Amino acid sequence: MVLAAGLGVRMRPLTDHMPKPLVPVAGRPLLDHVLDRLAEAGVAEAVVNVHYLPDQIIDHVASRTHPRVIISDERDCVLGTGGAVVKALPLLGDAPFFHLNADTMWIDGVRSNLARLADAFDPARMDILLLMAPTASSIGYHGSGDYAMAPDGSLRRRKENEVVPFVYAGAAIISPAIFADAPRGEFSLTKMFDRASEQQRLFGLRLEGVWMHVGTPEAVHAAEDAYLASVA
Repeated sequence: MVLAAGLGVRMRPLTDHMPKPLVPVAGRPLLDHVLDRLAEAGVAEAVVNVHYLPDQIIDHVASRTHPRVIISDERDCVLGTGGAVVKALPLLGDAPFFHLNADTMWIDGVRSNLARLADAFDPARMDILLLMAPTASSIGYHGSGDYAMAPDGSLRRRKENEVVPFVYAGAAIISPAIFADAPRGEFSLTKMFDRASEQQRLFGLRLEGVWMHVGTPEAVHAAEDAYLASVA
């Protein structure tokens, strides 16, 4: 599943007349960079949710076949990142699924990070496995991190006024079972992250390569420079 329903407020004015997932970076929309990663990982179908300027996204992905895109239409409601998944569950099936933000970009190391996530996901121990980027080497990120990660990969959320070394890179594998008694309507996916953490079933995998936080117009240029340098 790819989250593509956000308003992109911090990306204005680029998003005044264009949804954030269609903002181009290095000549391709953010959404295509994400879908390309999924295609490279062997994903045949991707659910993409839409809300803000939905027809632009629907038209953009209509002819895509790798992966084929299924639309989860949220134009009439605001569901948040968690509610969006609950609505899409019938389209996602019963198996663990990749979950990506439409604005996440990274440069892979030797091996695909999505392939590494798939290999590392252990349903016996995990409900959620997050791709974690080291804050020190990330481009466009200036926050205090999201999680501390133990040697076994288990995650602990950052406490107030604490600085931790890893930020969630916007890509994960999630077991649909964790949504069995999820709230109805709008809620944040971090509620599910917290629930998995409380049950000691939230884990992380360190990203190999470089992650780019593409949250503002200024960050687009930094991401472009890094991406183009990596493929030159």
